[in-house]
Amino acid sequence: MRRPTADRCTQIRPHPTRRRTAALALGLALTATLTGCTAGPRPPAAAGPTVSGSASASASAPTAAAADSRERLTVDGGTREYLVHRSAADGAGPRPLLIAFHGRGADAENLRKQSGLDRAAEARGMLVVYPEAVGKAWGAGTAPSAQRPDPDADVRFTEALVAELVRTGRADPHRVYVAGFSNGGSMALRVAAQRPDLVAGAASVSGELPTGAAAVKPTGPVPVLIVYGAEDPVRPLAGLPSPGPAGPGEEPITATMSARASAEAFAAAGGAGDPAEEGKPGYDSVTWRPGPAGATVRLLVMHGAGHTWPGSVVPPPAGFGPVSTALDASSTVLDFLSAGRR
Repeated sequence: MRRPTADRCTQIRPHPTRRRTAALALGLALTATLTGCTAGPRPPAAAGPTVSGSASASASAPTAAAADSRERLTVDGGTREYLVHRSAADGAGPRPLLIAFHGRGADAENLRKQSGLDRAAEARGMLVVYPEAVGKAWGAGTAPSAQRPDPDADVRFTEALVAELVRTGRADPHRVYVAGFSNGGSMALRVAAQRPDLVAGAASVSGELPTGAAAVKPTGPVPVLIVYGAEDPVRPLAGLPSPGPAGPGEEPITATMSARASAEAFAAAGGAGDPAEEGKPGYDSVTWRPGPAGATVRLLVMHGAGHTWPGSVVPPPAGFGPVSTALDASSTVLDFLSAGRR
């Protein structure tokens, strides 16, 4: 793989406090999005992506607090975009990196608002990067389709993105984490399953591993947290083994295994012991005792919750079910991931 180069001419702007009527817009975007999560075998390692990077942002220099930049990376001849968020108070030097994948039909800004990950990451000194999917959907499964003839492209993009952030001195290669919602959660699980040497932990909210023709099998020990609504009407807790047909021109909907089977697959790959189950106020917790590599796998099932991000203040689209208030998923995810190091 050719070493990436970056043309950095970024002006960083202060993190804005937006007062928009975003709830309706997000609802419409997520409604289009979360009709399916996809997620699959390791892409060939021989032909790595060719990458180059550039950065751009609007606005004036900040005096303090958080800052954002929207940047671009050329991978395999195509230009990809991503939103970078970090606290200006962090100073120079590599930081723990969280790559957060949005849901199908949504975008980086949608996930940012829905999750509140920025604030949780700032409190822990983490760099957060929200990549944009091509066509607003991630290739989280291995089966090619007319809309996605190269199902491994997003895995290569993720690898190239990590390499660029490490190369530019912003990310600590030993503390790289992936997370996501719905289709983005499945994408995070795919990266962890196929590239356990790349990430120190993964978390999925409302996303499961795919099965059938697009199946993904974990290949090594990785700490994994799966957070799921017990009453998810979009991607059921029990999985979606026989999804219906997609709309005209849309990517096929990928079949998924259950949330528990997804967790069990990672536990088995890490040589974990028997699970310990515990009831908590508002949710149930299942934790597999770490195997020799020390990779904890945990499943949290939120009572009465739907296809939503627990603790979010953004109303979900109609038909997606209620948001759990039993915990703040962003803090829970980052507390879990922060314990991991490669």
